[in-house]
Amino acid sequence: MSFANMKKQRKSNFSRLNEEIGKINNGDQKGNQDDRFWKPELDKSGNGYAVLRLLPPVDGEDLPWVRIFNHGFQGPGGWYIENSLTTLGKKDPVSEYNSQLWNSGIEANKDLARKQKRRLTYISNVLVLEDPKHPENEGKVFLYKYGKKIFDKINDLMNPQFEDESPINPFDFWEGANFKLKIRKVEGFTNYDKSEFAAPSALMDGDDKRLEDLWKTQYKLQEFLLPENFKTFDELQERLDKVLNVSASPNGLAAALTAETDDIGVPQHVTPPQVKNDFEESAEEESDSMSYFSKLAEEDW
Repeated sequence: MSFANMKKQRKSNFSRLNEEIGKINNGDQKGNQDDRFWKPELDKSGNGYAVLRLLPPVDGEDLPWVRIFNHGFQGPGGWYIENSLTTLGKKDPVSEYNSQLWNSGIEANKDLARKQKRRLTYISNVLVLEDPKHPENEGKVFLYKYGKKIFDKINDLMNPQFEDESPINPFDFWEGANFKLKIRKVEGFTNYDKSEFAAPSALMDGDDKRLEDLWKTQYKLQEFLLPENFKTFDELQERLDKVLNVSASPNGLAAALTAETDDIGVPQHVTPPQVKNDFEESAEEESDSMSYFSKLAEEDW
């Protein structure tokens, strides 16, 4: 923007600034969210419904999803909410610490490792076909975060277990299938078991021109795996030391690992309702867990 244009637009800019201030004053955090992402809105009972179509890879990319590992847990020094470097095939301080805890042979340390486990998130492009809570989203392309449970349904469709079932690629424009997202609250946990794929059908009646136009509006996924979107090992180690309230000296973590009771060095952690105590890669729906973590972290930081 040139100086002259800045001068002309200063009144409209002032109005826009006031709108953003109003959002902050009213507790509206939408401005901090990535509008490219779609998320279902649940009713008071924790139920939700939508119909989505998973979309194929964009030009220049091989897969219709990316996988990201991250950690979210609370220690004496605050919340640790970070992407894991294991996503990029690199060493990560939390994973290394968890391995030490697990191999210590102390049950209390194993419990901590379970609570600090990494969780798995997938990101894909989707076309929203039905969104009862927000019909304005219908017909638009969004990014969608989902966890292992939904990915398992995708895998089951692509690799059926029974001989009378044919493999289906749900990401295919012409021979894919709509996904009926059905969300329930079961024993306090978000449950996706009722979600299912419909019968195979061509999207947009298989009209290549419309499908190509849609394809060109999809978002690139590999950007989420760029190194600049991850902190360095040293930066993550510094944050972990602060959260665990452990000295940065070599004896700091060793003291915690040899402690057999919480009152002599093992940090206390809080496990949010959405997280279960299965070690490492047994992931719940990450978008739900991380939303919970983020809200608590905003208060803590």
